[in-house]
Amino acid sequence: MVELRREDTTAFTNFLRMPPAMFDELLTRVGPRITKQRTYYRAPIEPGMKLAITLRHLASGSKYTDMRYGWRVPHNTISLIVREVCRAIIEEYIDEVMPVPTTKAEWRRIADEYYQKWNFPHTCGSLDGKHVACKCPPASGSTYFNYKKFYSVVLLAMVDADYKFLWADIGGRGAASDAQVWNDSDLQEAIIDGDLKLPDPEPLPHDTEDLPYFFIVCCSSFLLCAF
Repeated sequence: MVELRREDTTAFTNFLRMPPAMFDELLTRVGPRITKQRTYYRAPIEPGMKLAITLRHLASGSKYTDMRYGWRVPHNTISLIVREVCRAIIEEYIDEVMPVPTTKAEWRRIADEYYQKWNFPHTCGSLDGKHVACKCPPASGSTYFNYKKFYSVVLLAMVDADYKFLWADIGGRGAASDAQVWNDSDLQEAIIDGDLKLPDPEPLPHDTEDLPYFFIVCCSSFLLCAF
């Protein structure tokens, strides 16, 4: 990696899907979380190596068994590294890059952006789901076997008018319907309990009747409204 970075920054960027400066920033912030102490038994894998392995796996989708030859790291160790680094990245950046609005003013700002950019008034976010392929969990039967004929967990996510993530829920069973995944999410619970502090109902532009703020869903089966 050091030679690739020094000799061909374009290839480095293509290999890890980020330029060296971004890699350095990510390593600076995440490095302390993934650094292990040296012991008498063996030297720990450097945090830079852990980060590079993880980014390459995420960029290419390569199997751990294929990556072990190029990185000279056992596939079972790579599986632990990827989980550790991903968890560290989430813990380090989640409050910064995926902040859930906590006030009526913040939700109204998002709704204003939807109206200005997409002509959708009173919209607080867009929701959609994605089936992420997985191996069949032990003793799970067909609960993770989806209508597309493969095993999966469901990623349910919400974005603002600029496609920036506001919230995500991962782990729904592949066989579950859209409504089941939604009903099991903490976002649905927060809406019902009033914890989101959505703006009070107001009239639509050029109208006089109050209408609640809502979320739009990229699915024809239902529309989620937050009262």
